[in-house]
Amino acid sequence: MGRAFEYRKATKLKRWGHMAKTFTRLGKQIAIAVKAGGPEPENNPTLRGVIATCKRENMPKDNIERAIKNAMGKDTSDYKGMTYEGYGPHGVAVFVDTLTDNTTRTVADVRSVFNKFGGNLGTTGSLAFLFEHKCVFTFKKKEGMDMEELILDLIDYNVEDEFDEDEEEGTITIYGDPKSYAAIQKHLEECGFEEVGGDFTYIPNDLKDVTPEQRETLDKMVERLEEFDDVQTVYTNMKPASEEEE
Repeated sequence: MGRAFEYRKATKLKRWGHMAKTFTRLGKQIAIAVKAGGPEPENNPTLRGVIATCKRENMPKDNIERAIKNAMGKDTSDYKGMTYEGYGPHGVAVFVDTLTDNTTRTVADVRSVFNKFGGNLGTTGSLAFLFEHKCVFTFKKKEGMDMEELILDLIDYNVEDEFDEDEEEGTITIYGDPKSYAAIQKHLEECGFEEVGGDFTYIPNDLKDVTPEQRETLDKMVERLEEFDDVQTVYTNMKPASEEEE
């Protein structure tokens, strides 16, 4: 398994730690997808990708349909994707991905947490060199499929040749250029893969070692940030805990 897989595996439970929070965050993603491309999944590839992710996270069908309906309502808030970045305690880089209808509120909330933990919120783009922005697709593996052939087919879309396989779930995860999101999804669907869940992520280029005590403080900071409804995901370049630490 590659660097991206190990990092995502270590952060997955934190990202989707509480079901209610998970559904709230996915609901916002549905709202953005509907506003951008309409409420019909067959005509909206981004919405199809979000719905597939919803199903993988066990979001009930009624919740999905309600989120789509609400996104079409007159009073639906216009969410914006905003990122905030800076350094937390012990020099660890922290990247906060949000969807918000009130940037003034959101930046105040995020800054308050950075300040509380002795960190510094920087300017947008200040940590871009520390993380790689990727689009991520997870789909069910087909029996007898040739992954090398699939990766070769996708090479024109800047898909990495390193992929991850979850044998327990029977899924494959690939990583590519965010600009090629729609083209990658279209190709996978044309190849007959079902419930192609699409997402975006940030993978740290280098991981920073921390002591167990430092990790505890940083984990508390991440948890505090994730309590805000506007926060989708918090990324750090902190090295994942070893099995001994856990």
